[in-house]
Amino acid sequence: MEVFLRSLGDPGFQLGVGLDVGIHQTTVSKIIAKVSREICSKKNQWVKFPATGAMFNRAKDEWAAHNTIPHVIGAIDCTHVKIIKPYVYGDEYINRKGVSTINVQATCNSREMFTSVDASWPGVCS
Repeated sequence: MEVFLRSLGDPGFQLGVGLDVGIHQTTVSKIIAKVSREICSKKNQWVKFPATGAMFNRAKDEWAAHNTIPHVIGAIDCTHVKIIKPYVYGDEYINRKGVSTINVQATCNSREMFTSVDASWPGVCS
């Protein structure tokens, strides 16, 4: 998993990731492919939209009523939260502006209530 996550932070540079962790680039490539397949196999467990047609339509109707935007069931946004650079793998937290951050993604419903928050990605992933 470490190899996969490091490759997300440094896309296109499998050789560098391999050198960092002490494995060959071919092995990095195989790990990325395997982990990607495993993640995709769980998409139905991890990616959830309103479960039934009725719930979907209710979410759409609520959004249109509260925000006058048709055909929407939620909103998503990301932001960077400034942190102190970690000692271990600290460079992975340096975002494109040169600041140490954690990338936070959140979704909300029509009532502006959070439906999910993920603060597990280092700033370089944006």
